[in-house]
Amino acid sequence: MTETPNPNIVDADSLTGEMHPIRRVVVALGSNLGERFAALQGAVDALADTPDFFVTGVSPVYETDAVDSPDEDSPKFLNAIVPADTTLPAARLMERALAVEDAFDRERSEVRNAPRTLDVDLIVVGDRRADDDFLRLPHPRAHERAFVLQPRHDLEPDAVFPDRGPIAELLSALDASGITKVDDLVLEVQ
Repeated sequence: MTETPNPNIVDADSLTGEMHPIRRVVVALGSNLGERFAALQGAVDALADTPDFFVTGVSPVYETDAVDSPDEDSPKFLNAIVPADTTLPAARLMERALAVEDAFDRERSEVRNAPRTLDVDLIVVGDRRADDDFLRLPHPRAHERAFVLQPRHDLEPDAVFPDRGPIAELLSALDASGITKVDDLVLEVQ
């Protein structure tokens, strides 16, 4: 599914009867320190183990130059995209993303775009919009990042980025010279 699910489609909790809309979520993963591929696979596993979070695919893995890094010699990233359907609220998804990063020893720094063992970013959560210190949706720079758009395009070539347009058009406007598909690394959903 490449469009936001109908917010009128709901999942009813069989015990409580509570109704929750099902939303399409796109999560971006990146790692440029330590065992990069193991961190990405671990993040995929942790996301797939999240209750009420249903991974629907995993993109190919790409190796990419660090973007806007404060360190000219910053190691290359491995990046991938994980689309999913969920009934979880965006704030809970953000908490889960931070917990997964912490599980892989992500060190938070005041230095923006510093190297990291794992980065788990919420790109879109249905039609949800947020702009606060804890959560910004859709992700404010994802539409400018080939390492997000290319793997998303691989999975959903007709996808549209909220408020920005078709992923294919956004990707064609970017310089993707620093991004290379790594065919011998394949992430799996367990």
